[in-house]
Amino acid sequence: MATMTVDRPTRSTSSSGTVLTGTGTLLRLMLRRDRIRFPAWTLGLTLMMTYYSTAIGGVVQSPEDLQGLSAFSGSPAGAVFGGPGFGFDELTIERFLAGQYGLYMFVGAGLMGLLTVVRHTRAEERSGRAELVRANVVGRHAQLTAALTLTTAMGVLVALLVGVLMAASGYGVGGSLLFGAAIGAAALAFAAVAAVTAQLSEYPRAAGGIAGAVLGAAFLLRGLGDMAAVQGSGPSWLSWLSPIGWSQQTASYVHDRWWPLVVSLAFAAATAAVGYTLSARRDLDAGLIPPRPGSPRAAGWLAGPLALAFRLQRASLIGWSAALLVSGLAYGSFTQPILDGFENAPEDLVAVMGGSQDMLAGFLGLMGLTMAFTVAIFAILAVHALRGEETGGRTEPVLATAVSRSAWIGSHLAVAAVGVPWLLLIAGAGMGIGAAVSTGDAGLVGDLIIGHVAHTPAVWLVLTAAAILYAAAPRLMPAIWAVLGYALIVGFFAPILDIPVGVVRLSPFEHIGEYPLDEVSIAAVLILSVFAAAVAQAAVAAFRRRDLTSTA
Repeated sequence: MATMTVDRPTRSTSSSGTVLTGTGTLLRLMLRRDRIRFPAWTLGLTLMMTYYSTAIGGVVQSPEDLQGLSAFSGSPAGAVFGGPGFGFDELTIERFLAGQYGLYMFVGAGLMGLLTVVRHTRAEERSGRAELVRANVVGRHAQLTAALTLTTAMGVLVALLVGVLMAASGYGVGGSLLFGAAIGAAALAFAAVAAVTAQLSEYPRAAGGIAGAVLGAAFLLRGLGDMAAVQGSGPSWLSWLSPIGWSQQTASYVHDRWWPLVVSLAFAAATAAVGYTLSARRDLDAGLIPPRPGSPRAAGWLAGPLALAFRLQRASLIGWSAALLVSGLAYGSFTQPILDGFENAPEDLVAVMGGSQDMLAGFLGLMGLTMAFTVAIFAILAVHALRGEETGGRTEPVLATAVSRSAWIGSHLAVAAVGVPWLLLIAGAGMGIGAAVSTGDAGLVGDLIIGHVAHTPAVWLVLTAAAILYAAAPRLMPAIWAVLGYALIVGFFAPILDIPVGVVRLSPFEHIGEYPLDEVSIAAVLILSVFAAAVAQAAVAAFRRRDLTSTA
């Protein structure tokens, strides 16, 4: 009797053939989904560097102009906002560009890396799409590998575009390629950080928040280390604890050191390996840090959309409060050493500090503006969280109850709006305490609290601008980052870049005044508050008219 044999498919024993199966297919899918985000990030960073190069080239007409630009950049305060200032003793345009504006390129590339990885890993699991994909012939590590590959491609493209741009502008080819590579290395480092944080929490917002906190800590450590390096005393080694610092230590156009990028790449490889290891130790859609069990009975105050909005944003508010308090204390403690370095300050440095010889008031006012920009990032991310709730399928069940669309979006905006002055208050208190301890002047605590909280209406306007983009055209939400970037450039560098006053006044942060250097304009506070309220109402009305979407 003949027996029938059935050929059964054999499973490869090669680990690389099983855990990475489907990586190419997922990569093509991610490229398809990011057909707008991919060029927006890469071209956006390149255009930002193009603007810097063009603006500086138009301002600098003589060697004296270059030395004037270096006045602020070579100071301790300039080190916080730029870097250690390699080669500023013999300054050239390319050295100034890499030394002063490279920091913002590194931070932007870091954001690009971490947001892209979280979007294509943890957010996919939370939405349920990853489970459908993994039900097919897809390896465990295929999704993370595809996300890291996509981010690597973005980082390499930015590196090439910036390097070619700088070389085409007549700067040294070797330094230009190194500067571009340093930007790409920052993207890879923070993409690897996100590969780890995506395994810790089951919520995309938490995963992105933790990775963002690491980026913020890297910025803080680098700032403290660079400030100490410029002063010639203090813990300058702190810069070497930061991936941003590694990119800066390449010293493009000065020393042209490639070896710090080896540290960046080694960190990215080791951190990504940790991400792969942690991924193998958890279930799909679960995090290694389990969510805290809730109470079996809900408190009475939790009934309603406002309580829900507060509950969803509570962790973010706590994290931002702690980070801003620590940052304020750290930067405030350097107030007296910075003032000591401002003796006989040149005119260009005085212009950056507000045009007054009162360098203490100028520095504290500038720090208040810096913290306002930082809180504006919180406001934008709070609106992005609404988009995550909607695309994750959690908004529709809420709106299926007696909760109206106006109440849902209005509650979230109200919580974020209250969070803005609270965070500015915390930042101002931390900065004030640090400055009071540093200088011995206890009155600075009150001055800095007022100076920080006064920026609330400007941040509200950024919040509501992000809200109306979400409500009317959610796919255009990334444009709000360009608005904030413009305000940042104007706020810090308008005196250096000789930007026309009319253009400067387009920024909402340029109307209230930088207290204690300037008096707070009550009229500007009222006008911006009313304008922000009107934009918020328009956002609520726009959200009522559009359909919900379930895909990002």
